[in-house]
Amino acid sequence: MSTKDYLEKDYYKVLGVSKDAKPEEIKKAFRKLARQYHPDQNKTNADAEAKFKEISEANSILSDPAKRKEYDEARSLFGGGGFRFPGAGQGGPSMEDLFRGAGDSGIGDLFGNLFGGATTTRRTSRGPRRGADIEGEVTIDFASALAGSTVTMQTTSDAACPTCHGTGARPGSQPRVCPVCQGSGMQTSTSGGVFAVTEPCRECRGRGMIVDDPCATCQGSGRGQSTRTMQVRIPAGVTDGQRIRIKGKGGAGENSGASGDLYVLVHVRPHKVFGRKGDHLTVTVPVTFAEAVLGAEISVPTLDDGPVRLKVPAGTPNGRTFRVRGRGVKGGATDGDLLVTVEVEVPTHLSEEAKAALAHYQAKAGGGDPRAHLLGGS
Repeated sequence: MSTKDYLEKDYYKVLGVSKDAKPEEIKKAFRKLARQYHPDQNKTNADAEAKFKEISEANSILSDPAKRKEYDEARSLFGGGGFRFPGAGQGGPSMEDLFRGAGDSGIGDLFGNLFGGATTTRRTSRGPRRGADIEGEVTIDFASALAGSTVTMQTTSDAACPTCHGTGARPGSQPRVCPVCQGSGMQTSTSGGVFAVTEPCRECRGRGMIVDDPCATCQGSGRGQSTRTMQVRIPAGVTDGQRIRIKGKGGAGENSGASGDLYVLVHVRPHKVFGRKGDHLTVTVPVTFAEAVLGAEISVPTLDDGPVRLKVPAGTPNGRTFRVRGRGVKGGATDGDLLVTVEVEVPTHLSEEAKAALAHYQAKAGGGDPRAHLLGGS
């Protein structure tokens, strides 16, 4: 973890505790969140796995008194607004520039000569930089969302310029090593004999190299846009609007840094017959008035396994839902169910004979006014 990330993350907010929370409060909050986001409970949710890692990281810092003290002091120094860097806000180095050179060496190296007072200049090596995360969207059909599928995606991300291959120099020429930072891209120098400040080299702007004859394609930046086509696996059981993380499929890193991640927003086309409720499938089937009153055994469609027979008891009201076990979403810890809602069909056209039979039924059935209790009757 880089020093910049270390200071920018609010571990108290991650665990949902106050900055003066006692150790037992931190422990309790961590256990609660760990149970909620544990990978074993969220096997198809990549976001839950990332959240679990973030929670564990926060707990490792805040549960250790020494690490928590160091973290609090560092955030107080840089996050409290009392420390200012020379030139900040006037074209000078930003917080991101300052920490870029710290790499993974830890916060101790960054503060090494902060209060040393010696009038020396220290050069640090320019470490690897992680590639940028990129985003994309795919649309899949209902059945593919349940079973999982592999889709083709085209992504565009930042990469080395294809003309100069990342050097920034016109083909046939080469950049030269910066004489000020000697190729490191970073400098640590004193300010007034009190503070030692690490910042990107002003001569080469942090690159470590100076381009005298810039590449016409990238204007000397060494970076360009890369478009590539890749196969992306969408896990089974994905839901509409879910965001999936594909590790290492984002933008390319610099100086041997790791690639970023690809985040895929999944859209699921609705099915003409079935709906979804968590791990359960839903379907609405029509029944006749006679079937609802007298009872019947009807055929009900399933998504993959052919129709099943469902017994509708006599006197079934409109809108009643029945459960067919094991015929829902498959592939999880347990298979979901099929939830069947019956809808009583009211005929719009009746023969004279059917009307007479229905009138005869009404006269024989009796039952009074079913709305009487709404109108104040008994």
